[in-house]
Amino acid sequence: MESALTARDRVGVQDFVLLENYNSEATFIENLRRRFRENLIYTYIGSVLVSVNPYKELEIYSKQQMERYRGVSFYEISPHIYALSDNTYRAMKTERKDQCILISGESGAGKTEASKKILLYFAVTCPTTEHAAALGDRLLQSNPVLEAFGNAKTLRNDNSSRFGKYMDIQFDFRGAPVGAHILNYLLEKSRVVHQNHGERNFHIFYQLLDGGDDELLKSLELERNPHSYRYLVKGNCPKVSSISDKNNWKVVMKALSVIGFATEEVQKLLKIIASVLHLGNVLFGEGEEEETYITTETQLSTLAMLLGVDGSALREALTHRKLTARGEEMITPLSFEQAVSARDALAKAVYGRTFTWLVEKINQSLALKDELYHSSKGSSVIGLLDIYGFEVLQHNSFEQFCINFCNEKLQQLFIELTLRSEQEEYETEGIAWETVKYFDNKIICDLIEEKHKGIISILDEECLRPGEACDVSFLEKLEDSLGCHPHFITHKLANGKTRRVMSREEFRLLHYAGEVNYNVSGFLDKNNDSLNRNLKEVMCQSDNQILSYCFRREEVIDQKRPEMAATQFKHSLTKLMEILMSKEPSYVRCIKPNDAKQPGRFDEVLVRHQVKYLGLMENLRVRRAGFAYRRRFEAFLQRYKPLCPETWPNWQGRLVDGVSALVKHLGYKEEEYKLGRSKIFIRFPKTLFTTEDALEAKKPEIAVTMQKSWRGYRERSKYQRIRHAVIVIQSGWRGMKARRRAKQRREAAVLIRRVIKGFIYRHEEYCPENEYFLDHVRCSFLKNLRKNLPKSVLDKSWPKSPPSLVEASEHLQRLHMRNMVVKYCRRIQPEWKKQMMQKVTASELFKNQKEIYPQSVGRLFLDSRLEREQISLKVLQTLGSEKVQYGVSVIKYDRRGFKPRPRQLLLTNTFALLVDRTKIKQKIDYASLRGISVSSLSDGILVLHVPCEDNKQKSDAVLHCSHVIELVTKISMLARKTNCVDVRPGSIRFAVARNKEGIIDFVRGSELKVGKGKRGHLLVAAPRIATT
Repeated sequence: MESALTARDRVGVQDFVLLENYNSEATFIENLRRRFRENLIYTYIGSVLVSVNPYKELEIYSKQQMERYRGVSFYEISPHIYALSDNTYRAMKTERKDQCILISGESGAGKTEASKKILLYFAVTCPTTEHAAALGDRLLQSNPVLEAFGNAKTLRNDNSSRFGKYMDIQFDFRGAPVGAHILNYLLEKSRVVHQNHGERNFHIFYQLLDGGDDELLKSLELERNPHSYRYLVKGNCPKVSSISDKNNWKVVMKALSVIGFATEEVQKLLKIIASVLHLGNVLFGEGEEEETYITTETQLSTLAMLLGVDGSALREALTHRKLTARGEEMITPLSFEQAVSARDALAKAVYGRTFTWLVEKINQSLALKDELYHSSKGSSVIGLLDIYGFEVLQHNSFEQFCINFCNEKLQQLFIELTLRSEQEEYETEGIAWETVKYFDNKIICDLIEEKHKGIISILDEECLRPGEACDVSFLEKLEDSLGCHPHFITHKLANGKTRRVMSREEFRLLHYAGEVNYNVSGFLDKNNDSLNRNLKEVMCQSDNQILSYCFRREEVIDQKRPEMAATQFKHSLTKLMEILMSKEPSYVRCIKPNDAKQPGRFDEVLVRHQVKYLGLMENLRVRRAGFAYRRRFEAFLQRYKPLCPETWPNWQGRLVDGVSALVKHLGYKEEEYKLGRSKIFIRFPKTLFTTEDALEAKKPEIAVTMQKSWRGYRERSKYQRIRHAVIVIQSGWRGMKARRRAKQRREAAVLIRRVIKGFIYRHEEYCPENEYFLDHVRCSFLKNLRKNLPKSVLDKSWPKSPPSLVEASEHLQRLHMRNMVVKYCRRIQPEWKKQMMQKVTASELFKNQKEIYPQSVGRLFLDSRLEREQISLKVLQTLGSEKVQYGVSVIKYDRRGFKPRPRQLLLTNTFALLVDRTKIKQKIDYASLRGISVSSLSDGILVLHVPCEDNKQKSDAVLHCSHVIELVTKISMLARKTNCVDVRPGSIRFAVARNKEGIIDFVRGSELKVGKGKRGHLLVAAPRIATT
């Protein structure tokens, strides 16, 4: 912490105890402002943590931050809520003494968030077991549930806690959380029936209407519009921009499930919440004889259904009152105002008792499980008190009276425990205790709680007094009984100046934190907090188990009047004080910087008001009554030893002697410090600041010395490392080279022997003597083969193999050729594949048989030699669904006289057609095609042989085509009759008619001629084709 003192002019001091002018409120607030401006929201007053709400997210709550504060001394690093949490946790573990953390501040100051941060720190950093993890989840999930049922939007805070909460967390001997218990105080039940303008009822009502599904709302007879319910419209603020009721509803429902609420219990709980809304809509009318009756019967029946009670009994209880006089029961009607009060009292009682049941149910979930931990003797407890701070509103009523009474008691406890702690530390260190002057607020506590004489006792007496008691008579009784008390003033008892600012219905108490005026209007009603007996009887008979638990039958049977609200609160407060007195306390004081909830804005007037009502100046004065600064000898000596030659760089003797030598060298005067048994105590902050400034001035010199020493050490170390490394590397390298050479020579000798021996036995069977040589020969062949593999299917070369690998070489050659062929085939496109198939078929038919075949090899076969426009449309229509696969122009020779006729030959998938312009001359089915004949010369004559027995066929077709190779190949493939193609060298016989043949003679000539020859034969003269 001392390291931050050098920047104190900019960011202030981290501990208010170190303020020079500690009596100045302005100096105190200026220190707060400086730190707030730098987003330093935490400051200490000794062991008290002061927290200012930043109204924005700060990056100081991560898991890394938790680890930073874990196990670190309280004052070692900057103030933080985690530092206080860790210090409390370590004190609980090491000292085995129960601890508590008291969080206070006004609404909107961040009390609830502070308690969440503390719980989260324990959940993350404590030792984890399966049970502890589950408990941590339930503990964290209890927050949204309690916030939903106990928090509301107020003018000062959108999520204001309207109840006080004390939570005990139980830890086992290892420090793992094993159980927890919650106590609630003074729920603001009046909010259920009335809210100030701009405020809301408890969150759960709005969450139910906004987040509940349609089926749920229908079962509860609810509408989504909050304006439909009288208990929700009085504040005229159903929606808040900073609150998502729908999302919060989901969070609450999930939290209830995690905590362990059964589905049936949740349904009953929601019925009670809905019944409160319906109860607010129950309206009354007044008859001619001033009798009161209910005007909303439908609403009443719905209410009875939700509460699980009889409708007629509920109607009777809301409009009549049962009295007992001299052992006889009398039923009297209620006036209009009394009926409205009875309705509102029932709503407050139902909600308040349900809230108490909810807390008890959560406690059952958090309770220590005896079956897991058979003995709780080794366990310790950390308490967490999140309670309202001192409240001074424009209109202060019964609630503010109770709240401020609670703060008086806490202030009394704080002063007592702080002084006791200081005194114990002084005695431990052997330093004389000096009497501290402070304001003892016991006189105010007695004024409020003294038996028979205090304000609470007088209030109870007035509530119990027979006859017409009222708030004014209560005020008059206070004036009579307490008129001489120095801390009590009324309008009647005040001087002229004070009377101008006080109402006749007010009394003023001079609290430790300042003056507060309380208006007595409603004091008696709120203190009574009573419910008509017949309403209790009706609620006792409820079918809803929660309500029947909350309204016990013993309560109706017991004639003893229950305690008044103020007395109940006083007793619960007494128990709380006993609990806190049994523990070691830590304090968190929360401050709200502005009322607008804006980040970065610091309202000095508002902050001064809170500093006053939180008693922070009083806290500081008590803490500074002795010594401003104290540290253990080792910490003080470790930090400031550079300032003294005797202690620098290291002190070898006793710590107390080292500290004594250091302060003597620094020139401390006797009145400025004291040496205890293990700590040094410095009285004035100025002394510490002077020491810190001297250290700051000394740092450059220290830095130069340290740099010089470090550089020398670094260079010497570097040289020694390099020298050692060089020697190691040299010796290692030389040894490695020598070993490598020796190994190489040995391996070479062995290898030479094996090769020579293998060469000698190379013609023998494979044996150990020749295995290396033969393996080497094979490996060499395979390596050579890999480099000289043929690159194409046309390359027939192959490296010569050794005798032992002849068979393997042949296999490899076949495999390689097959692989190349497969790769080649995979690369061929579909159209090229078709072309290749046709070329292969042509090769099989005509290679070495037809003279003109070699010239056709290099030419591509076309899909058709005719354009689509050349084929008659009439012919295409005649074909119908048959597609023309190939077309070519041919010359047909007649049977008689062999007269040439130009024709088109069209091939389909099933037949061939001879077409004369638009007329089909001949149709040849492939199935009836007997064969195809061509000559071996260079002519283009072909004969299509058809059966003469078929009357549909005229005769064999004698054709001449310039692309005879292509045509014959196409016909044979389409007809699937490649084996029916006949290449004849001399003449071809063909059928002219049934039982009549014709002959075609083929001879050599200088040019191609076709004509009629001798004996009626067709003579074809074909020239010789020159070969290249």
